[in-house]
Amino acid sequence: MSSYKKQKLGRPKDSKFVSFRIKWLHRYPEPYTLKKMSYDPNSKRIAGREKLAKYRKAILEKQKWEGQLPQGDGPANRDGSPKHPPGQRIVENWPVLDLGVQPEIPLENWSLTISGLVNNPKMFSWDEFMGLPQVDDVSDFHCVTSWSRLDNKWRGVKFSDIANHCGILPEAKFVYIKAYDAYSTNLPLEEAMKYDVLLVHQWEGAPLTKEHGGPVRMITPQLYAWKGAKWIGEIEFRDHDELGYWEQRGYSNTAEPWLNDRYS
Repeated sequence: MSSYKKQKLGRPKDSKFVSFRIKWLHRYPEPYTLKKMSYDPNSKRIAGREKLAKYRKAILEKQKWEGQLPQGDGPANRDGSPKHPPGQRIVENWPVLDLGVQPEIPLENWSLTISGLVNNPKMFSWDEFMGLPQVDDVSDFHCVTSWSRLDNKWRGVKFSDIANHCGILPEAKFVYIKAYDAYSTNLPLEEAMKYDVLLVHQWEGAPLTKEHGGPVRMITPQLYAWKGAKWIGEIEFRDHDELGYWEQRGYSNTAEPWLNDRYS
Protein backbone atom coordinates (compact mmCIF):
# COMPACT_ATOMS: atom_id res chain seq x y z
CA MET A 1 0.00 0.00 0.00
CA SER A 2 2.93 2.38 0.52
CA SER A 3 3.57 2.59 -3.23
CA TYR A 4 -0.03 3.66 -3.73
CA LYS A 5 0.23 6.46 -1.18
CA LYS A 6 3.37 7.86 -2.78
CA GLN A 7 1.92 8.03 -6.27
CA LYS A 8 0.39 11.25 -7.53
CA LEU A 9 -2.35 9.75 -9.62
CA GLY A 10 -4.45 12.86 -10.01
CA ARG A 11 -7.71 10.91 -9.54
CA PRO A 12 -10.83 12.03 -7.65
CA LYS A 13 -10.83 10.45 -4.19
CA ASP A 14 -14.16 8.67 -4.64
CA SER A 15 -14.66 5.49 -2.67
CA LYS A 16 -15.39 3.35 -5.74
CA PHE A 17 -12.08 4.26 -7.36
CA VAL A 18 -10.10 3.76 -4.15
CA SER A 19 -11.75 0.37 -3.62
CA PHE A 20 -10.93 -0.69 -7.19
CA ARG A 21 -7.38 0.61 -6.81
CA ILE A 22 -6.77 -1.37 -3.64
CA LYS A 23 -8.05 -4.57 -5.26
CA TRP A 24 -5.93 -3.91 -8.33
CA LEU A 25 -2.75 -3.38 -6.33
CA HIS A 26 -3.46 -6.59 -4.44
CA ARG A 27 -3.82 -8.54 -7.71
CA TYR A 28 -1.00 -6.79 -9.52
CA PRO A 29 1.87 -5.67 -7.25
CA GLU A 30 4.90 -3.93 -8.68
CA PRO A 31 5.81 -3.64 -11.52
CA TYR A 32 2.17 -3.45 -12.73
CA THR A 33 1.24 -0.46 -10.52
CA LEU A 34 0.54 2.82 -12.27
CA LYS A 35 3.39 5.29 -12.45
CA LYS A 36 4.11 8.40 -14.38
CA MET A 37 6.86 7.15 -16.62
CA SER A 38 9.70 9.58 -17.24
CA TYR A 39 11.83 10.13 -20.30
CA ASP A 40 14.60 12.54 -21.20
CA PRO A 41 12.98 15.92 -21.97
CA ASN A 42 16.12 16.95 -23.81
CA SER A 43 16.11 14.01 -26.19
CA LYS A 44 15.87 15.01 -29.82
CA ARG A 45 12.61 13.19 -30.44
CA ILE A 46 9.14 14.28 -31.48
CA ALA A 47 7.37 15.82 -28.48
CA GLY A 48 4.08 17.11 -29.93
CA ARG A 49 0.99 15.63 -31.55
CA GLU A 50 1.09 17.92 -34.59
CA LYS A 51 4.64 16.95 -35.55
CA LEU A 52 3.92 13.27 -34.86
CA ALA A 53 0.92 13.45 -37.19
CA LYS A 54 3.09 15.00 -39.92
CA TYR A 55 5.69 12.26 -39.46
CA ARG A 56 3.06 9.53 -39.76
CA LYS A 57 1.56 11.15 -42.83
CA ALA A 58 4.98 11.24 -44.47
CA ILE A 59 5.58 7.57 -43.65
CA LEU A 60 2.13 6.60 -44.92
CA GLU A 61 2.70 8.45 -48.18
CA LYS A 62 6.26 7.07 -48.46
CA GLN A 63 7.77 10.55 -48.41
CA LYS A 64 11.29 11.30 -47.20
CA TRP A 65 11.43 12.51 -43.60
CA GLU A 66 14.44 14.45 -42.33
CA GLY A 67 13.04 15.75 -39.04
CA GLN A 68 12.94 14.33 -35.53
CA LEU A 69 11.82 10.75 -34.99
CA PRO A 70 9.17 9.44 -32.58
CA GLN A 71 10.11 8.57 -29.01
CA GLY A 72 10.81 4.97 -28.11
CA ASP A 73 13.24 2.17 -28.88
CA GLY A 74 13.63 -0.80 -31.16
CA PRO A 75 12.92 -1.36 -34.83
CA ALA A 76 10.13 0.57 -36.54
CA ASN A 77 6.66 -0.89 -36.72
CA ARG A 78 4.56 -0.71 -39.89
CA ASP A 79 3.55 2.88 -39.05
CA GLY A 80 7.17 4.00 -38.67
CA SER A 81 7.12 4.29 -34.86
CA PRO A 82 9.54 2.34 -32.61
CA LYS A 83 8.15 -1.01 -31.48
CA HIS A 84 8.81 -0.03 -27.85
CA PRO A 85 7.03 3.23 -26.90
CA PRO A 86 8.71 5.32 -24.18
CA GLY A 87 8.29 4.02 -20.63
CA GLN A 88 7.09 0.58 -21.74
CA ARG A 89 8.56 -2.85 -21.00
CA ILE A 90 7.87 -5.93 -23.11
CA VAL A 91 5.98 -8.90 -21.63
CA GLU A 92 5.31 -12.37 -23.01
CA ASN A 93 2.11 -12.99 -21.06
CA TRP A 94 -1.09 -10.95 -21.34
CA PRO A 95 -1.95 -9.42 -17.92
CA VAL A 96 -5.62 -9.14 -17.00
CA LEU A 97 -6.93 -5.75 -15.83
CA ASP A 98 -10.57 -4.84 -15.35
CA LEU A 99 -12.98 -2.99 -13.06
CA GLY A 100 -13.58 -6.05 -10.91
CA VAL A 101 -16.39 -7.38 -13.11
CA GLN A 102 -16.06 -10.00 -15.86
CA PRO A 103 -19.50 -10.39 -17.42
CA GLU A 104 -20.59 -13.79 -18.66
CA ILE A 105 -22.19 -13.27 -22.07
CA PRO A 106 -23.49 -16.33 -23.95
CA LEU A 107 -23.17 -15.89 -27.70
CA GLU A 108 -26.93 -16.20 -28.16
CA ASN A 109 -27.40 -13.20 -25.84
CA TRP A 110 -24.57 -11.07 -27.18
CA SER A 111 -25.33 -8.07 -29.39
CA LEU A 112 -23.57 -4.98 -30.68
CA THR A 113 -25.62 -1.80 -31.03
CA ILE A 114 -24.64 0.95 -33.48
CA SER A 115 -26.44 4.18 -32.63
CA GLY A 116 -26.28 7.95 -32.92
CA LEU A 117 -25.36 9.81 -36.08
CA VAL A 118 -25.68 7.01 -38.63
CA ASN A 119 -28.08 6.47 -41.51
CA ASN A 120 -28.90 2.93 -40.45
CA PRO A 121 -28.84 2.26 -36.69
CA LYS A 122 -28.34 -1.42 -36.14
CA MET A 123 -28.22 -4.10 -33.45
CA PHE A 124 -25.98 -6.94 -34.64
CA SER A 125 -26.58 -10.43 -33.32
CA TRP A 126 -23.58 -12.77 -33.04
CA ASP A 127 -24.42 -14.42 -36.37
CA GLU A 128 -24.82 -11.06 -38.10
CA PHE A 129 -21.53 -9.83 -36.67
CA MET A 130 -19.77 -12.97 -37.87
CA GLY A 131 -21.34 -12.41 -41.31
CA LEU A 132 -19.41 -9.15 -41.72
CA PRO A 133 -16.02 -9.25 -43.51
CA GLN A 134 -13.50 -10.95 -41.21
CA VAL A 135 -9.86 -9.89 -41.15
CA ASP A 136 -6.68 -11.31 -39.65
CA ASP A 137 -4.10 -8.86 -38.36
CA VAL A 138 -0.96 -8.74 -36.23
CA SER A 139 -0.44 -5.71 -34.00
CA ASP A 140 1.02 -4.60 -30.68
CA PHE A 141 -0.88 -3.95 -27.45
CA HIS A 142 0.29 -1.09 -25.19
CA CYS A 143 -1.09 -0.80 -21.66
CA VAL A 144 -0.88 2.48 -19.73
CA THR A 145 0.43 0.52 -16.74
CA SER A 146 3.80 0.38 -18.54
CA TRP A 147 3.76 -2.99 -20.33
CA SER A 148 3.45 -3.90 -24.00
CA ARG A 149 2.77 -7.24 -25.66
CA LEU A 150 4.05 -7.36 -29.22
CA ASP A 151 2.90 -9.14 -32.38
CA ASN A 152 -0.52 -10.31 -31.23
CA LYS A 153 -2.48 -12.30 -33.80
CA TRP A 154 -6.08 -11.11 -34.00
CA ARG A 155 -9.18 -12.03 -35.95
CA GLY A 156 -12.22 -9.80 -36.11
CA VAL A 157 -14.04 -7.03 -37.93
CA LYS A 158 -12.63 -3.62 -38.81
CA PHE A 159 -14.28 -0.76 -36.96
CA SER A 160 -14.40 1.11 -40.25
CA ASP A 161 -16.33 -1.71 -41.93
CA ILE A 162 -19.00 -1.61 -39.22
CA ALA A 163 -19.19 2.18 -39.42
CA ASN A 164 -19.48 2.20 -43.20
CA HIS A 165 -22.06 -0.57 -43.07
CA CYS A 166 -24.30 1.70 -40.99
CA GLY A 167 -23.50 4.89 -42.91
CA ILE A 168 -21.85 7.61 -40.81
CA LEU A 169 -23.52 11.03 -41.08
CA PRO A 170 -21.24 13.99 -41.96
CA GLU A 171 -21.76 15.67 -38.59
CA ALA A 172 -20.36 12.68 -36.67
CA LYS A 173 -16.92 13.57 -35.28
CA PHE A 174 -16.56 11.34 -32.21
CA VAL A 175 -17.50 7.89 -30.96
CA TYR A 176 -18.55 6.88 -27.46
CA ILE A 177 -18.03 3.22 -26.58
CA LYS A 178 -20.11 1.37 -23.99
CA ALA A 179 -19.33 -2.06 -22.57
CA TYR A 180 -21.24 -4.81 -20.78
CA ASP A 181 -19.33 -4.15 -17.53
CA ALA A 182 -20.47 -0.46 -17.49
CA TYR A 183 -17.08 0.68 -18.78
CA SER A 184 -16.94 3.47 -21.33
CA THR A 185 -14.35 5.23 -23.44
CA ASN A 186 -14.28 7.82 -26.19
CA LEU A 187 -12.38 8.46 -29.42
CA PRO A 188 -12.25 11.00 -32.22
CA LEU A 189 -13.83 9.42 -35.27
CA GLU A 190 -10.55 9.85 -37.16
CA GLU A 191 -8.75 7.61 -34.65
CA ALA A 192 -11.50 5.00 -34.56
CA MET A 193 -11.50 4.70 -38.36
CA LYS A 194 -7.79 3.79 -38.60
CA TYR A 195 -7.05 0.61 -40.52
CA ASP A 196 -5.89 -1.40 -37.49
CA VAL A 197 -8.77 -0.63 -35.10
CA LEU A 198 -10.67 -3.89 -34.83
CA LEU A 199 -13.47 -5.54 -32.93
CA VAL A 200 -11.80 -8.87 -32.26
CA HIS A 201 -13.21 -12.23 -31.26
CA GLN A 202 -10.02 -14.32 -31.60
CA TRP A 203 -6.53 -13.95 -30.17
CA GLU A 204 -3.64 -16.22 -31.12
CA GLY A 205 -5.96 -18.52 -33.06
CA ALA A 206 -8.46 -19.17 -30.26
CA PRO A 207 -11.74 -17.53 -29.20
CA LEU A 208 -11.19 -14.47 -27.02
CA THR A 209 -11.61 -15.54 -23.40
CA LYS A 210 -13.89 -13.84 -20.91
CA GLU A 211 -11.06 -12.34 -18.83
CA HIS A 212 -9.68 -10.62 -21.93
CA GLY A 213 -13.03 -9.18 -22.99
CA GLY A 214 -14.65 -12.02 -24.90
CA PRO A 215 -16.71 -12.66 -26.80
CA VAL A 216 -15.73 -9.34 -28.49
CA ARG A 217 -13.44 -6.49 -27.53
CA MET A 218 -12.13 -3.44 -29.37
CA ILE A 219 -8.40 -2.88 -29.91
CA THR A 220 -6.62 0.41 -30.71
CA PRO A 221 -2.99 -0.49 -31.54
CA GLN A 222 -1.88 3.11 -32.12
CA LEU A 223 -3.22 4.27 -28.75
CA TYR A 224 -3.01 2.99 -25.18
CA ALA A 225 -5.23 -0.05 -24.77
CA TRP A 226 -7.82 1.53 -22.44
CA LYS A 227 -9.20 3.31 -25.54
CA GLY A 228 -10.50 -0.08 -26.70
CA ALA A 229 -13.26 -1.55 -24.54
CA LYS A 230 -13.46 -5.14 -23.38
CA TRP A 231 -16.95 -6.73 -23.63
CA ILE A 232 -18.02 -4.06 -26.12
CA GLY A 233 -21.78 -3.61 -26.42
CA GLU A 234 -22.50 -0.29 -28.13
CA ILE A 235 -20.85 2.25 -30.41
CA GLU A 236 -22.51 5.65 -30.50
CA PHE A 237 -21.53 8.21 -33.15
CA ARG A 238 -21.71 11.81 -31.92
CA ASP A 239 -21.04 15.39 -32.96
CA HIS A 240 -19.42 16.13 -29.57
CA ASP A 241 -16.89 14.49 -27.29
CA GLU A 242 -17.69 12.99 -23.88
CA LEU A 243 -15.06 11.65 -21.52
CA GLY A 244 -15.15 7.95 -20.74
CA TYR A 245 -14.56 6.08 -17.48
CA TRP A 246 -10.79 6.53 -17.15
CA GLU A 247 -10.72 9.86 -18.96
CA GLN A 248 -12.99 11.24 -16.20
CA ARG A 249 -10.51 9.96 -13.63
CA GLY A 250 -7.44 11.74 -14.90
CA TYR A 251 -6.23 9.68 -17.84
CA SER A 252 -5.27 11.50 -21.02
CA ASN A 253 -8.04 12.04 -23.56
CA THR A 254 -5.57 11.50 -26.41
CA ALA A 255 -3.64 8.44 -25.10
CA GLU A 256 -0.67 8.62 -27.48
CA PRO A 257 1.98 6.01 -26.50
CA TRP A 258 4.81 7.61 -28.52
CA LEU A 259 4.36 10.86 -26.59
CA ASN A 260 4.20 9.12 -23.20
CA ASP A 261 0.73 10.65 -23.04
CA ARG A 262 -0.77 8.84 -20.04
CA TYR A 263 -2.43 11.50 -17.91
CA SER A 264 -4.30 14.74 -18.49
